Amino acid sequence: MNYIDKENCDVVTYKADPKQEPMRLDKFLMVRIMNITRNQLQKAIEQDYVLLNGEPIHAAYRIKPGDVVSVYQRKLNRNVLPEAQDIGELDIRYEDDDVLILFKPMGLVVHPGVGNPDGTLVNGLLNYFGQLPIPAVPAHLSAEVAARQTPYDRAGIVHRIDKNTTGLLAVAKSDIGMRGLAKQFFDHTIERRYIALAWGNIEADSGTINAAIGRDERSKKLRSVQEGGKHAITHFRVLKRFGYVTLVECKLETGRTHQIRVHFKYIGHPLFGDSEYGGDRIVAGTVFSKYKQFVFNCFSLMPHQALHAFSLGFKHPRTDEFIYQECPLPDNFTALIDKWEKYTQNRLSGDILQAPSTPTTAFWEVKGASKSVDDEEEDDDDDELES
Repeated sequence: MNYIDKENCDVVTYKADPKQEPMRLDKFLMVRIMNITRNQLQKAIEQDYVLLNGEPIHAAYRIKPGDVVSVYQRKLNRNVLPEAQDIGELDIRYEDDDVLILFKPMGLVVHPGVGNPDGTLVNGLLNYFGQLPIPAVPAHLSAEVAARQTPYDRAGIVHRIDKNTTGLLAVAKSDIGMRGLAKQFFDHTIERRYIALAWGNIEADSGTINAAIGRDERSKKLRSVQEGGKHAITHFRVLKRFGYVTLVECKLETGRTHQIRVHFKYIGHPLFGDSEYGGDRIVAGTVFSKYKQFVFNCFSLMPHQALHAFSLGFKHPRTDEFIYQECPLPDNFTALIDKWEKYTQNRLSGDILQAPSTPTTAFWEVKGASKSVDDEEEDDDDDELES
């Protein structure tokens, strides 16, 4: 959070509910404020940008039922282009006059939002290109309303992946590129594959998770499977089993916020290292101290969810040529798999690592998902999408 003066900030209020269990103030806010680190939050508390019941407070204070926490957050003006900033060299894998595909590293936020007003990919893209197309607003809006809602902060952006997810991202460089890619995302014709390491031994060789996703009641930042949520479908197949974790490939039909992470938590296999959905603790395995130390070493190697946008394919908006790119796993992800490979070879019997003799398919479904003819492909939220 880049704090300036309070006149340039909005005040966001969070009230602890009557059943709130004692919790440190900084932890209470970590699950409610999007895209912020604990260090940033603690600095904000120290500088009195966080108030408890109207008064300055210490980060170690333990929240009680009924407490009201006010947070000063820098205003985000979506009606002007973000500032062009040098964020380092862009890792571009494909580029022409209309589109480009780049590799997004861990920790980089795609576009400005609450908690991340600058230093994003969009800031870097504007620095590199100077100008990018702006996503369209719904045609039924009046000119006045459209002018207020035009998302200048998302220049060139047609889809997003989460801050701590690595991998391939498509960007539009022209109006033709913007319209063409946006339509393909809406029509679900974009090909996207992800590699993930999930906790537990997933017994089915492949499966489909058809479970609607909505905003979690406990936190604006998180999502959960729920009836009446937005239509969401994830297909997966097992690549390799390591006994206590499973390497999977995921293919998306929809692009909801944190979709893969939420779906795998729902089926009882949260992604390894995912601190927001229960994957940053030992979910499967033994109680022996050596195993615990091994897992903690793995967490140090992968201090975020083990999820990577591996491939991306689409029809070129101008030529109809099929554009396809693959992106190898980052070094730390490869090293993580190697560690589990060696562990299972040394500690586990080979039979639990093998696929069943007869291929199996699993299907999970939550009925009652809401879907209408104008249901958009990507969520229009201020946080990052987990594609």
